Amino acid sequence: MDPRKFLHELETDLATADSLVHVRELPARRPVVEPFPESLPELLVARLGLTGVRGLYPHQLDGLTALRDGRDVVMATGTASGKTLVYNAAFADAAIATPKATALYLFPTKALARDQLRSMRALKLPQVKAAVYDGDTPHAERPLIRKNANLVMTNPDMLHLSLLADHARWADFFLRLSLVVVDEAHVCRGVFGSHVAMVLRRLRRLVDHYGGSPRWCLASATVGNPAELATRLTGLDDVVAITDDASPSGEKLFALWNPPLVDEETGVRRSALSESAWLLGRLAGAGTRSIGFTRSRRAAELLAEWARREVDDAQLRRKITSYRAGYLAEDRRRIERQLADGELLAVASTSALELGIDIGSLDAAVLTGYPGTRAALWQQAGRAGRRDTDSLAVLVAQDDPLDQYLVHHPEDLFDKPPEAAVIDPSNPYVREPHLRCAAREVPLRDDELAFFGDPAEVRSSVEAMTERGELVRRRDAWHDRGKSSPHRAVDVRAGGGHVYSIVIEGTGELLGTADEHRAYATLHPGAVYLHLGEQYLVQELDLVTRVAVVRGADPDFYTQARDVTDISVGEILAHSRIGDVRQSFGSVRVTNQVVSYVRKSVATNETLDEFPLPLPPVELETRAVWWTIPGSVLDRAGVGPRDVTGAIHAAEHAAIGLLPLVATCDRWDIGGVSTPMHPDTGLTTIFIYDGYPGGAGITQRGAATSERWLRATLEAIRQCPCSHGCPSCVQSPKCGNGNEPLDKQGAVALLAAFLGQRWG
Repeated sequence: MDPRKFLHELETDLATADSLVHVRELPARRPVVEPFPESLPELLVARLGLTGVRGLYPHQLDGLTALRDGRDVVMATGTASGKTLVYNAAFADAAIATPKATALYLFPTKALARDQLRSMRALKLPQVKAAVYDGDTPHAERPLIRKNANLVMTNPDMLHLSLLADHARWADFFLRLSLVVVDEAHVCRGVFGSHVAMVLRRLRRLVDHYGGSPRWCLASATVGNPAELATRLTGLDDVVAITDDASPSGEKLFALWNPPLVDEETGVRRSALSESAWLLGRLAGAGTRSIGFTRSRRAAELLAEWARREVDDAQLRRKITSYRAGYLAEDRRRIERQLADGELLAVASTSALELGIDIGSLDAAVLTGYPGTRAALWQQAGRAGRRDTDSLAVLVAQDDPLDQYLVHHPEDLFDKPPEAAVIDPSNPYVREPHLRCAAREVPLRDDELAFFGDPAEVRSSVEAMTERGELVRRRDAWHDRGKSSPHRAVDVRAGGGHVYSIVIEGTGELLGTADEHRAYATLHPGAVYLHLGEQYLVQELDLVTRVAVVRGADPDFYTQARDVTDISVGEILAHSRIGDVRQSFGSVRVTNQVVSYVRKSVATNETLDEFPLPLPPVELETRAVWWTIPGSVLDRAGVGPRDVTGAIHAAEHAAIGLLPLVATCDRWDIGGVSTPMHPDTGLTTIFIYDGYPGGAGITQRGAATSERWLRATLEAIRQCPCSHGCPSCVQSPKCGNGNEPLDKQGAVALLAAFLGQRWG
C-alpha cells in the first residue's frame, strides 16, 4: 500500500479532514548485520541459515554474548526485533555443548507458548526436545514431558500451581537448568506482576535447593525501566539491559484520529468503534492487509461485522474476520495461518494478537482507543510493517480523558520516554501467601529470606504469619501448618485477600475469579458481568461460600453499582508541596459499601431503573496519594463553599483518567475519594488510591511525577469543547455517585490555582 496516498485522500476530504489531527513520520531503519560469533556451533549456524538467518543484529549479538558469558539479560526492544532468536540460540548453544542441559520458558499466554514451540522446532535440532506444559497438556503426556523434554514452555500460573507445588518430580530438570526465559515481561505489571515476582523468587529458591544455576533472559517491549523491572521481577542484581534496537523497519506513518463531535454542548463524539470500522473497511476496499485492535471480544466481533458492511465487493467481505479468545484452538490457528499466508485481508482482534504470535507482514493497523500503555501501543502498531515494508498505524481516540489528551498532545505519545512498568513485590497481601507456598514446598530457612525481598521485612511477615498460626518454627526453619496445599488458594492474576469464584449456572463450570473488594460491585445479583467480552447475568452471590452464579445473557442494558466510600489515613510515608498544597503518600483504609445498582440502556446510556442491594461494607487496606487544599487556594480559584464538592469531584475523576499517562495501569485499577473537609486532614482533600490490598505501586509512581500528571489533567479538562463536563474530561464510567455533582469549570480553576496558573 501507499500510506501517504491513503492519508492524503482523508486529509483532502472535507468530511474527514478535521478528524485527522496529527501524522507522525517514523523513518525507515536499515539493517546492520553482524556475523555470528566464531565459537557458535557450526550445526546451529547452519540450521539458522536454513530459516533465513545469516547473521545477527547488533542488539542480538550483545544479548547472546552476555548470556554466553553467564550474565543475566533483559532485552527491551521493539516488535519483530528478533528477541526470540537470542534466547533460542543461547539454549541451543548450551544444549549442543551439554546434552543434559535444560531450559524453562515462561509466556503470559498458552497461544504464545505454542507459537514459540513451532519457532524452536523449525530449527530441527535433535539436541533440543521442546514441549509445552500447561493446563491444556493432556495428563497422560505430562510424565513423558518431565522425563524427556529438555526445553519446557509454560506460563506463570502453571509454574505456580504445578511445577513448584510438585517440585520433587522436577528435581532433575531444576538441577540441570541452564536458562530461564520470561517472555513479554512488560505484561507482568501491577498486582499480576507482583505475584509473578514472588513465583519467580520461589523458582530461584527451589532451583538453588536442587543445585541448579541458570542464566536468566527477560524479553520485553520498550519500557522506561527495563533493568529495574527485571530486578524487581526476579530479585537478581546486575541484570544487563539491552535497549538499542538495531533491527530493520520500513517507514511508518502514525496517524491520530479523533472522531467528530456529534453535539458540541455535551461533548459527545461519534463512536470510536464505528470510526475504526469505517477506516478498516476503507483499507480493505483498497486491498490493504490490515488488523484492527479492540479491548473486548464483543467489540472485535462488531468491528469485523461493521467493516464488512463498508465493503461493496462480496468476495472482499469474505476476507474480513474476527479473532479472539473463546474460539476453538483449531479456528484460531487457522486464522493465524490465513493471515500469515495472505488469504485474509483484514482481521479485527482483541489483544490476543498483540503479543508475538507470527501472523506475517501486514500493511496497516487500526487501534480502537489507546490501549493503556505505550508498550501496548507500539506492540499493536508494530503488527503492521514488520521488518522492511512501509506501513500505516491509526490510533482512533475514544471518549475518554486520556485518549482526548493524547490526540491533542502527540508529543506525549511520540517524544516522551516510555512509562515505567510498576510492580510492588513487597506488598504483604501478595508476599505472605507466597511465603506460605514456599514453606510448604521446602521449609523456609533464615538464610533464604533474602530470596523474597529485604530480609528484615520478610522476617517480620514470617513472624506475623507464625502468630496467626499459618506457619510454625521447627529445627531452625518455618513450616506450613495447613493440612492441604496453600497453592490453590493463591490466584496469581487476582489482587489478594478473599477470592470469589464465578461459576456458570447448570454446568458448575468455573468461569473465573474476582477479588473480594471488587466482587460486591461487579457480581451482585442482577449485575451484567463481562468476561473476556462475553456477557453474563449474575443470578446469585453467596457471601459465605464466596461463589457467584452466572448465566449467559445478551441484554440491551448494562449495570452500574452505586456505592458509599469512606477513607481514613494510616501511616504517611512521604510528603511534599505543590505550591500551597500539601501532597502526601501513605497507607489508607478504604471502607466501601455498595448500596444499589442501576440498569442503563446500551444504546442511549439512559438510566432505566435502580434497585437497592443489602450488602455489607468491605474494607481495603491500600496505598494512596492525597492533596490537602487550604482555604487560600480555594479563594484564589474562586471556588466557594457551595461549589467545592463539584469542583474536587470533577478534578478527582479527571486525575484518575490521566494517571495511566505516568504509571502503567488502567483507570479500573484505581479509585478516588474527594471531600470538602476530611476529619483526618482538617481540610478539603482529594484522595487517589490503588484498588488492591496493600497497594500496587501505581499511586506511588503518580506521586513521584505529580506535577506532570496534574498539568496533563488540567489540560485535558481545559481543552475539552463540552460546556459542563462529559466522558472526555470529567465524567467517569465507574463513579459510585452517578457522576453527581460535577463542576468542570470549578475543577479547571482549582487545578490552575494548585499549579500557580491563570485560568481565565
